[in-house]
Amino acid sequence: MAVKSSKKVELLSPLKNIQSLNAILKFADAVYFGIEDLNMRAFSDNIALKNLNYIVKKCHDYNIKTYLTTNVIVYDNEFDLVNKILTSAQEAEVDAIIVHDIGIIEAIKERGLEFHISTQANISNLGTARFYERIGAERLILARELSLNQIKYIKQKLSRAQIETFIHGAQCTSISGRCYFSAEFQSSQHFSANRGRCTQPCRRKWKLTDESNNEVLYDGTFFINTKDLCMIEYIPNLIEAQIDAFKIEGRMRDPIYIEETTACYREAIDSYYNGDFNEEKVKNWLKRLKKVYNRGFSTGFYFNVPTEKEISRDQSGNVSNYKKKEIGKVINYFPKNKAAKILLYDGSLKLGEEIFIIGAHTSTYLRQKISSIQIKRKKNYVETPKANKNNKIAVGIIVDKPVKKNDRVYKLIKRK
Repeated sequence: MAVKSSKKVELLSPLKNIQSLNAILKFADAVYFGIEDLNMRAFSDNIALKNLNYIVKKCHDYNIKTYLTTNVIVYDNEFDLVNKILTSAQEAEVDAIIVHDIGIIEAIKERGLEFHISTQANISNLGTARFYERIGAERLILARELSLNQIKYIKQKLSRAQIETFIHGAQCTSISGRCYFSAEFQSSQHFSANRGRCTQPCRRKWKLTDESNNEVLYDGTFFINTKDLCMIEYIPNLIEAQIDAFKIEGRMRDPIYIEETTACYREAIDSYYNGDFNEEKVKNWLKRLKKVYNRGFSTGFYFNVPTEKEISRDQSGNVSNYKKKEIGKVINYFPKNKAAKILLYDGSLKLGEEIFIIGAHTSTYLRQKISSIQIKRKKNYVETPKANKNNKIAVGIIVDKPVKKNDRVYKLIKRK
């Protein structure tokens, strides 16, 4: 059965894979994900069609809604695949389809499925919003280029459709992601951003020259490398604007990022409704968000048109002071003792330290602190010796959940 809507604003989390789902079960109200192809993150792991029933059932068991993305440009020779995906979605009882292609909308309506209009549709005004509302859209994911006042105006004038906006994650330098830069740069439509295959040339370092070949921006710069959106400190403003759903971008991100961003925004939303949202909490959330992958933060178009301050000019990619480091793998699990044997091959473990165990080929996702260390049946270790590829160390630890052989063990370590 489909899950009933929450009374609070809905928190919508991205899924890269099954591990990501296990990372957000305690925090998200809804998840969105792609199926293998025909979605805007073709380079992500995505969810295999054969796993769709499992994903939807597990989400519904946790009272989490499921939204399937089919939000790319689609050609006639692909409608057999479209129909196959939609039939599977209907059978699995997916809660809604995220879409912007009119042909797919017609196929969705024929099946009586609920649908949400993707930000790819670039809904920037009330007339467009009302059009999609009239043809049956349950929710409109507005263009990212709208200000908060413009969002409020559209929301107030709609009679039925819900409004969803992005609150965190990567921002495209083009209009609502409708970009041809990647395809032109690669000289191939196979790498079109409109087909979910963007190679992100905007994140590269460029030299800008005039017609006389004089360099305008010296030594090259990342002059179209947009910072990430981060609205954690403005959650009260967004809730009071009566936005129905908050979306976190990140279907290319790992489960650690997806968990931490979802957890922070869950806490922020709950704090607003509990009446204890405050500056001290905001500082803590920002500290945690800066610890995982980010390109620096901005508020996008919510309050002002972005300027050069919203561009990360100095470097591309992650500006966090921390990085994920693989330090070992699981070589055995003992269910009776709730213990795992870890083979360390790059680094050490110490009591109280936080680790992540993530399946390389399994659904495992576990985040916990080390509560015990055992080496060669000797307990009471405070810290292990440092391991490396020439000096691997087998370590026994108590784990909070079952893990599987060959699951990888990670730590977040401070960059030097």
